Amino acid sequence: MAEIKVIGVVGSGQMGSGIAQLAAVSGIDVWLHDSDSLALTGALKSISNSIQRFVSKGLLSQAVGTDALGRIRCASNLEELRSADVIIEAIVESEVVKKKLFSDLDKIVKVSAILASNTSSISITRLASATSRPTQVIGMHFMNPPPIMKLVEIVRGADTSDETFSTIKALAERFGKTIICSQDYSGFIVNRILMPMINEAFFTLYTGVATKEDIDTGMKLGTNHPMGPLELADFIGLDVCLSIMKVLHAGLGDSKYAPCPLLVQYVDAGRLGRKRGIGVYNYRKIPQAVKLSPNL
Repeated sequence: MAEIKVIGVVGSGQMGSGIAQLAAVSGIDVWLHDSDSLALTGALKSISNSIQRFVSKGLLSQAVGTDALGRIRCASNLEELRSADVIIEAIVESEVVKKKLFSDLDKIVKVSAILASNTSSISITRLASATSRPTQVIGMHFMNPPPIMKLVEIVRGADTSDETFSTIKALAERFGKTIICSQDYSGFIVNRILMPMINEAFFTLYTGVATKEDIDTGMKLGTNHPMGPLELADFIGLDVCLSIMKVLHAGLGDSKYAPCPLLVQYVDAGRLGRKRGIGVYNYRKIPQAVKLSPNL
């Protein structure tokens, strides 16, 4: 099993920056790629702040935190990932976009490099088909936020080799994660179960069964979930939830996976959750004199 010395992470959003942080704290050099230079600047600031929080809580030593920050380099050109032993993509949840990226990376990175996807629902086999190295393509699904959540879901495509699986499993363990393994079916394990629950919460709100507050309180106190399903949807991003439901619906062919019309409407309206300041809930600072609509 090859030693992992350099990791490339494509996508500097919350997932990508979190994965880069994990790798750097684990003593691995990281190339963090994004075509948006402002996004990279924001990601570095976010990683620095996160590491300092870990240090202040005594979860990391200052020396490890400083070393980790020195291991992260930014890249605006995919060519700079040429030296990476493993590339982990953490971009938009779109099969077309991911396949284009994998096809491009396949032509750039070294022959031995593994291409891993952080996809939460899309077929690894189909992503691998865009490359000349299907045995070296695998799913490595981190939970959000990656530095805190303990789980990594590993998904083997039809041609993923045992060596690729063993290398990625060892890497996840190096990150301190617990590993679960899924067959290459739409949604895998976690989102196959989680997203229909979130979708049903939207149907419960859509049909007027209860208010959003009572739906979330019911699930938090009635089932001991740390976050209600609608609040969680806002945290994940309603656009991401909708994309996954569409993948489940198309891939599994059952009407029970059809996205709730209210979820579709919110996404169409740009109400994507916390990242936009409004989703099911309103996170924007509003003058106290302004009364919120009960539908916001």
